[in-house]
Amino acid sequence: MIEIARFKTTESNFDEKLDQLLAWEQATDSEVVTTVAAILDRVRRQGDTALLEYTRQFDRLALTSATELELTGEELQVALNAIDDRQRQALGAAAERIRAYAEHQRMDSWMYTENDGTVLGQKVTPMDRVGLYVPGGKAAYPSSVLMNAIPAKVAGVPELIMVVPTPDGERNDLVLAAAAVSGVDRVFTIGGAQAIAALAFGTETIPRVDKITGPGNAFVATAKRLVFGIVGIDMIAGPSEILVVCDGHTDPDWIAMDLFSQAEHDEDAQSILVSPDGEFLERVKASLDRLLGEMPRAEIIAKSLTDRAALIEAKDMNDAIAVANRIAPEHLELSMDDAEAWAQKIRHAGAIFMGRYTAEALGDYCAGPNHVLPTSGTARFSSPLGVYDFQKRSSLIGCSAQGASVLGEVASTLARGEGLVAHARSAEYRIK
Repeated sequence: MIEIARFKTTESNFDEKLDQLLAWEQATDSEVVTTVAAILDRVRRQGDTALLEYTRQFDRLALTSATELELTGEELQVALNAIDDRQRQALGAAAERIRAYAEHQRMDSWMYTENDGTVLGQKVTPMDRVGLYVPGGKAAYPSSVLMNAIPAKVAGVPELIMVVPTPDGERNDLVLAAAAVSGVDRVFTIGGAQAIAALAFGTETIPRVDKITGPGNAFVATAKRLVFGIVGIDMIAGPSEILVVCDGHTDPDWIAMDLFSQAEHDEDAQSILVSPDGEFLERVKASLDRLLGEMPRAEIIAKSLTDRAALIEAKDMNDAIAVANRIAPEHLELSMDDAEAWAQKIRHAGAIFMGRYTAEALGDYCAGPNHVLPTSGTARFSSPLGVYDFQKRSSLIGCSAQGASVLGEVASTLARGEGLVAHARSAEYRIK
């Protein structure tokens, strides 16, 4: 049987218990920081030479030139042809849905003219070049390729650079096929902190990018954190998490498997169920115990549920929604009647899955909205990755003579109040 926390919102120490349950701080090992900082510095100074040495050291590949790191478009097409028909069709279907959703997110430029002829507006332009990090080797995350690459392309990014390690020369055809389907422009077989460094600083072979997105291990996450400011990054993600709010009328097996779907990521993943029906929580617990043995990653799931999961009994559905807003989860399932109406009461969540038939797993792969989501409560102030993350906004200001005169009076007064005389006089020259 799985040991899983169980408590009620009516308990006097509920807030304290919830805080302890949610507490997770990404401990950045000092040795990891030191190692990553050294790698970043060496790649910045030595470029391709450093990349070749790190590829030999970490991926056990001895290359004579950094140009050997790049895969051709033909090689990506070979990978696409190598996967089976069902996988190829699934990639195409998922890509089509992700692209269709992303098209709705595209921002357009706008302008308006004031009565005196002054023109104000906003110019929206895509980033010039974006880097996408993808785990490699035996790890296969084609969905991450789709979710990161397609919004960038919809945004109009002209050049998308993907980096993916190939330890011992092992390539993942599904990942490379996803790159082909997504319209990735160039692919380099390099990973780790050295790949982040190459994207951030540029080398003789790998061009410098404006932003880096995509998941990675502790070394990759640390590298992204250290180069932020030199380039943009998507986010530093915490463990995957799901919160299910259920009225007690969904099949307990469905809910149990939804909780498993996050717990199987890793031991730090978090799965929480909130319901006003205490008997339903017991039925879900029985399903968890019964179904665990069927899971290939049962050991990981059991530890995740034991260490970080909870079954929470709320007073009523409004109370359950209040708990959801308090947690601000990455994934929120509203498994209930009238889910769309209840969703209007949610203020903080990365993605909201409405209704009994909407499994969170659909969002991970093919529903359409992005699966790169804010974790660890950051949905209070952050949003899912989208087209807007690959577009920049520039303000447009064009004063007429009359407008410059009127605004000049205002600017002059404020500038002199701040003691910035040159600012004031610059504005005053335009006053009639």
